Amino acid sequence: MRFAWKSLAILAIFVVICLVQTDAQAKQKGAMTLTEKVQNLMDMNFKKSVLRFNGQKFKDYVKQGPKNYSMIVMLTALAPSRQCQICRVAHDEFTILANSYRFSQIYSNKLFFVMVDFDEGSDVFQSLRLNTAPVFMHFPAKGKPKTADTMDIHRTGFGAEALAKFVYERTDVQVRVFRPPNYAGTVALISLGALVAGILYIRRNNLEFLYNKDLWGVLAVLFCFLMISGQMWNHIRGPPLIHKSQNGGVAYIHGSSQGQLVIETYIVMFLNAMIVIGMILLTESGNQGDSKKRRLMAIAGIAFVAIFFSLLLSVFRSKAQGYPYSFLFK
Repeated sequence: MRFAWKSLAILAIFVVICLVQTDAQAKQKGAMTLTEKVQNLMDMNFKKSVLRFNGQKFKDYVKQGPKNYSMIVMLTALAPSRQCQICRVAHDEFTILANSYRFSQIYSNKLFFVMVDFDEGSDVFQSLRLNTAPVFMHFPAKGKPKTADTMDIHRTGFGAEALAKFVYERTDVQVRVFRPPNYAGTVALISLGALVAGILYIRRNNLEFLYNKDLWGVLAVLFCFLMISGQMWNHIRGPPLIHKSQNGGVAYIHGSSQGQLVIETYIVMFLNAMIVIGMILLTESGNQGDSKKRRLMAIAGIAFVAIFFSLLLSVFRSKAQGYPYSFLFK
């Protein structure tokens, strides 16, 4: 009798072990091992610097463990029907960074660059609660992404250099950006120089226009407009052209004094130009002999200065929250 009970106990233990092993094998069939994941990622990365994932691949390689690698993920919407004007530019900058890392000496299997398009992985956007694009996120090897793992492109822009800084802050991997050679600026400069040289040669016997004060004055004012409008910010930070506001509309003015948009620089340049034109009209009105013409120029000058200065002040008020002063417009 005692032997029968021992046999039944051994049989029960054997059945439990078999069930546990069967369940473990079933789980292993549905999930890849770490070695398989890394090998698959390396094989894909050998073909392309930026891995293009759909919802399932994102779940398998980014969300689910085991992992011993970090991932920089760009969530974007490249389809023309999505009307994301800056997504293509952001994708190009992201690709430059990924290529710089892929062909550098620091390349390893500890960091990968991934892109998820909305039309191929809308479930990813839903799971991350995203309704804008582009978005750059860091998914660490261990744990879940924190707030700092989402890049603030409105503050830093999305140039390859800004992305490289973000990668270094989150992963301690310092990527040196190598941009492909672009000879468009050199060709344009040579063409402009040739054009100027040709004009000077044609008019070599009549160069009085070089002593024209009005010409140099206009060039100096245009240079000032270019500098004070924020073009150097655009060159350094690479901000987006426009972005969506909190209410879902399109914002042309950045809501913070710590950032600006590309279209914003042209708006500021235009407003400054109109104010200068108004001041010129006011100044030149005193040199007119015809009283009627002098009055019209003075009125037009005052109107230009008042209206466009008020608009410029309104732009400043929208960026410097709490600024108390306004004029004509709020």
